[in-house]
Amino acid sequence: MSGSATMACGAATSPARVERVSDSVAALVLDCPERGNALSAELVEALLAGLENVLSDPGVDTLAFCASGRHFCTGFDLSGLDAETDASLLARFVRIETLLDAIWRAPVRTVAIAQGRIIGAGADLFAACDFRWLASGASLRFPGAGFGLVLGTRRLAARVGQARALRWVSEATVLDAEEAVAAGLADEVLAPGSLAGAPGEQPAALAARLPRIGVDRGTMSALRGAMRDHAADRDLAALVRSAARPGLKARIAAYRAAQLEARGGG
Repeated sequence: MSGSATMACGAATSPARVERVSDSVAALVLDCPERGNALSAELVEALLAGLENVLSDPGVDTLAFCASGRHFCTGFDLSGLDAETDASLLARFVRIETLLDAIWRAPVRTVAIAQGRIIGAGADLFAACDFRWLASGASLRFPGAGFGLVLGTRRLAARVGQARALRWVSEATVLDAEEAVAAGLADEVLAPGSLAGAPGEQPAALAARLPRIGVDRGTMSALRGAMRDHAADRDLAALVRSAARPGLKARIAAYRAAQLEARGGG
C-alpha cells in the first residue's frame, strides 16, 4: 500500500479510503458524512477492501478507524429498506459480522477514533478495536436487539462484562463518552478540538503516542488466539439465527417507524 487508495460506491461517492499516515500507521476513513457514515452494503465492502489493502503492506503495524463529518457511524443504513428483502438484509448483516470479526482478529493493532453518534453496528466496530478513543460529546448506543438482531454482543461483553452488555443491548442505552470510559468501553475522551482538520490527519498524533509493535504479525495473531476464545463461528451462527427468523424486514421497518414517531417525525 502506498499513498492513499479510494474504494468507490457508485459513480458519485467514495464511501471509504485508506490513508498512509506514517511508516507504521494507516488510517481507514469512513467517508459518507451525508449519511452519517451509516453502513450501506457499499461502505461495508469498501471497509473490507480497505482492511485487505492495509494488511497487504507488511510495514503497517497500526490501523486507525476514523470518519469524516459529524458522526463516526450511525449504524445500519436503512435508506433503501423498501427495496430490500429478508434475504438481502441477512446477507448484508453477514458481511458486517465478517468485517467485525476481521477487525477483532486483525494481525495489526487497531484503534477507533470516534466522534458524534456511534450507533448499532458502528458501535460494534468501535468495540472491536484494541484502542478506543472518543471525542468530547460523543455518544454510543446498541439498538440492534430492537429488531431482534444479535450482532457484536459477545465482543461488547468482552469489553464491559456480560451483565452490563446485556443491559445496554436490551435497553438500547445511550452512553456519553465519560460513561463509556468508566465502563471500559472506551479508553479515553480526547480533549476538545483534538479531531480538528481532515479525518486523514487525525491519526497523525496517534503515531507519536503509541510505540511501535515489537512483534511480527504471526506472533500478533498467536497472541490474539491465546487471549481470545475461538468463537467466530458462534458469533456468525448467533447472528444468522436471529436474522433468519421470518419477518426481518418487517421488524426493522417497525423499529424505524417507532424511532421516527419518538422523534416527532410522523
